[in-house]
Amino acid sequence: MELISIVEALLFATQEPLGVPQMCAAVKDTAKDILDAAAESAGEDGRPQMQIPDWVAPLAATTEEQVRAILDELIARYAAEKHAFTLVERANGWRIAARGEYAEWCRALYPGKKVQRLSQPALETLAIVAYRQPITKAGIEAVRGVSVDAMVQQLIDRGLMKIEGRADLPGRPLLYGTTEAFLDHFGVRSLDDMPNASELRRVKLPTAEESAPAADQPQEHQLSLAPVAPAASEES
Repeated sequence: MELISIVEALLFATQEPLGVPQMCAAVKDTAKDILDAAAESAGEDGRPQMQIPDWVAPLAATTEEQVRAILDELIARYAAEKHAFTLVERANGWRIAARGEYAEWCRALYPGKKVQRLSQPALETLAIVAYRQPITKAGIEAVRGVSVDAMVQQLIDRGLMKIEGRADLPGRPLLYGTTEAFLDHFGVRSLDDMPNASELRRVKLPTAEESAPAADQPQEHQLSLAPVAPAASEES
């Protein structure tokens, strides 16, 4: 029995994502249990009564690097053999999943579960939160130029946003961030994997004071995400 087969079996046996440390521990602990059971079964001559295959002992020293190499090997094998599934890494581990081109066919198994697409305002709000979290609602509104009360609540209800705490500002406003469900929805392992993450996190965002229009000026429906002139205070 090879390590690659054991890792594949572990991924197949669970519906939840598995982290590399979990898989490594499962392999090592099981191998050690087998070796310990063999040692306890030793007869008077000191020889174990159980016959242990030669491949068991090396598994007790399995490393996380070996497991990661196995995952890469499985992905390459599935692609070379043109399987309809592959391995995907999410924020909380690895899992077996159908390839994207088979999504419509798989969706037929769940006729009552409709795909809930995000609206443009929802995507804009999520983008601001994802790149600049934790951020207050006033900070989001300063960028979008519109009230986001209903949109924030909608995204929280859908599990894509959550309350992170309170800002150290007058009134102690709530701070918002994204969830693991957000990462899974967009197919990224972490916030650092988002496009242009490092650049967009450094962009100067307007504050609520900067975004407030003059009395005789019409309100802007959407403000630009481009850098603006430095201000005395900033909320990110």
